[in-house]
Amino acid sequence: MPQPLLHHQLVALAAPTQAWSGEDGTMTGAGTHGVFHGDWRYVRGIELRVDGLPVEPLSTAEEHDWAVFRAVALDPEAGQPIHRVSVERMREVTPGGMVERLTLINGRDEPIDALVEIVCDIEIAPMASVRAGRPEPAPITVGLEGDEAIATDGVRTLRASGRGGRVRIDGSRVIVAQQAHVVPDDWHGMALELELIDPTLAVRGSACDAAIGELRPTGRPALDAWGAQAITDLEHLLLDAGHGAFPAAGAPWHLTMVARDALVACRLLLPLGGALAEGTLRTLAARQGVRFDPATGEEPGRILHEMRQGVTDALRPGVEAPPVYSGSIDATPLWIVLLHDAWQAGLPLETVRELRTALHSALAWMQANASEGFLGCPDEPGMALSGKGWRELPEGMRFGSEGAGMAGVVTAQAQGLACRAAVAGAALLDALGDDGEHLRAWAERLRERFREAFWVERRGIRFPAMALDAEGHPFETLVSDIGQLVGTTLLTHVEEAAVARLLLDERLSSGFGLRTMATDAERYWPLAHYCGAVWPHDTAIAIEGLLRAGFGDEARQLAEQLERAADAFGGRMPEVYAGYGLDETPTPIPYPGACSPQAWSAASVVPVHAALIAADAERQPAAPERRLVAVAPQTARSAPEPMEINALAVRRSRAHLHLVPTSAPAP
Repeated sequence: MPQPLLHHQLVALAAPTQAWSGEDGTMTGAGTHGVFHGDWRYVRGIELRVDGLPVEPLSTAEEHDWAVFRAVALDPEAGQPIHRVSVERMREVTPGGMVERLTLINGRDEPIDALVEIVCDIEIAPMASVRAGRPEPAPITVGLEGDEAIATDGVRTLRASGRGGRVRIDGSRVIVAQQAHVVPDDWHGMALELELIDPTLAVRGSACDAAIGELRPTGRPALDAWGAQAITDLEHLLLDAGHGAFPAAGAPWHLTMVARDALVACRLLLPLGGALAEGTLRTLAARQGVRFDPATGEEPGRILHEMRQGVTDALRPGVEAPPVYSGSIDATPLWIVLLHDAWQAGLPLETVRELRTALHSALAWMQANASEGFLGCPDEPGMALSGKGWRELPEGMRFGSEGAGMAGVVTAQAQGLACRAAVAGAALLDALGDDGEHLRAWAERLRERFREAFWVERRGIRFPAMALDAEGHPFETLVSDIGQLVGTTLLTHVEEAAVARLLLDERLSSGFGLRTMATDAERYWPLAHYCGAVWPHDTAIAIEGLLRAGFGDEARQLAEQLERAADAFGGRMPEVYAGYGLDETPTPIPYPGACSPQAWSAASVVPVHAALIAADAERQPAAPERRLVAVAPQTARSAPEPMEINALAVRRSRAHLHLVPTSAPAP
């Protein structure tokens, strides 16, 4: 069977727990339907019945933390809706638990008597098998203990109880039932409560309050709605592995630490606060590689790629902690960059000092893996997973007609990250009292090598190649990765200007964001993950870099494209969507298997907000300039001279912000 599709499904989420159903709330066990906790599905379906018949759904809404579904009860004899009798179904998910509530409402002039039931179909199966479309349920035992039903596979346990009804068992089904007598204009309520327990989980729902700030309202309805939904989704994605909150990558398949996703999301979110960045940095530093392990890709100094649950046949008493996979090329430089950017955004230098050993190890790993001149993807036989770069499937990495795959490949995007990480690392070492000059020299050599090897010309247009193969031959296809080079210091300002122009070329720019591959490429296909589809975070990284490099107009145009897409998706931006252009469709076309919500897609609203706010501020009538003075401790940034930031928007007026080190007198 094919992988379940997600684009017409509804999720109630509180990481690491999630409940998936149809958009109308029906949970039938089809596809990805069910209640999941960690990497396992515990419940395949939940059905509401009145007098033995399932209710007929009418509408869906969200009220606070509840998903609310309204329905009608059917007459057992006629099969038609019962006149003036309705059913309200409410669902709430919390970390490790779920409540499904049924309310029978009588709007008639006489009492009604009806058997109301909530039927829960238990099936403890690994998520990987559900994702493959072939659920492989574990053998379970189901029994009653007092008023509670308990199901277990020997490791994981589900506890089910009822409120307003009696609990009974029918095979692997738990049923909460009650013969209800409802007087006119009254209602009867009943609930199924689930507790989901997995001692092998290394993560738990985060209790971090107010970890993410709020975006300032803009008066742009689509942007404001996206911002509100994004913050809500990110809060529901928060996990903790003992070192502070971090965002899970996305639901349903990646409700865990995926370093690339978490690091990118946290960097995009820095304008809203640094709590998540610190939690993410500490979590990854605590699991940084210390030895060479070909089975997992662990190497000294390397930042892990993904924390994953243990093997599906883990048995007591030897419950093991989930393993980690460390085979990515980009997590380590991304960690260095986030540490630097978080410090620049206000992370105390003392916190940076606590991560000093991890920083030195990460920098050493990065330099060691660029021994041939470029940060590369070493060929690691025996590695079962992809994920070396964000274009993690071979589909996006083909050279010539044979498709040489990933062995020996060095990507342009990885060189941009390496260059930025080297410059960032140098600044951090300087601040810590170490010498960062060797890293600046290393970055300069990388720029020279990149300029010589990666820049190609095709049909009269010069641009950086997507990658080089093991023999140094460039992959001469125009891809969105060039946008991730802007603002990394890898390119000159002239080169960045050329890239900025190309990003708005209609071959890459879809009207809903950047296509991963240009439309004139041989392998372009709008529904191909890395060969034509649009990843919002990819465009957002380009926007953030363009803003840093001074290309505000180009950033604004790309931001408007993502704003348009977010509006069409109701404010919940998916992981990826099809690359069809605005000239082909008035709204973006969903990618059927895309995860949603997704952390870095949600975080993409922050650079979009910044680009559009800056553009709106430019359109405001000129206001009197103000001069603001802020005294910044010199130890925090090692700035020997005062700095000025011009054109800072302060309540819609123009201002100059003058930053003065404490060693210099305030003017």
